[in-house]
Amino acid sequence: MKELWTLFITFAKVGVMTFGGGYAMLPILQREVVEDKGWATDEELTDYFAIGQCTPGIIAVNTATFIGQKQKGILGGIFATLGLVFPSLLIISALAGVIDAFSHLVWVQHAFAGVRVCVCVLIFNAVLKLWKGAIKDIWSGLIFAVIFAASVFADLSPIIYVVVAAVAGILIKTLEVKK
Repeated sequence: MKELWTLFITFAKVGVMTFGGGYAMLPILQREVVEDKGWATDEELTDYFAIGQCTPGIIAVNTATFIGQKQKGILGGIFATLGLVFPSLLIISALAGVIDAFSHLVWVQHAFAGVRVCVCVLIFNAVLKLWKGAIKDIWSGLIFAVIFAASVFADLSPIIYVVVAAVAGILIKTLEVKK
């Protein structure tokens, strides 16, 4: 039971510190789950985020569920997921009644603009950390470049990008093994 509460508390910390959605959660997840707890590697976290992007639901919730399930099975997935959403549920419930009353204030609008910029920086830092674990050779760099270019110039589902990258990875590694 202690491990389940540890999952709940860890993901509640992630949930309470995250502003801006699933991608903004990445640096905090990386610190808590990879660096502090050792529940996943950078590569696994990247995989969970990729799978979370391709499955129904919210990326961060899916990722919490995957990590919790890896640690303590189905109950672990439930506790991690509940921990992640619990702070948001409380905060949103409290803000819902007052946000309309203050959203028109200029200083509130400026504060939100500042928070958005900060979230972008946090996501960028997480991407740089994950980059080190993901780009290991020329082929993974090539896959990155192709998928990045496609995502910039084509408006396709993220599922297509993930499937194409997975097939490319399989083909490249299979050809390398045959050599």
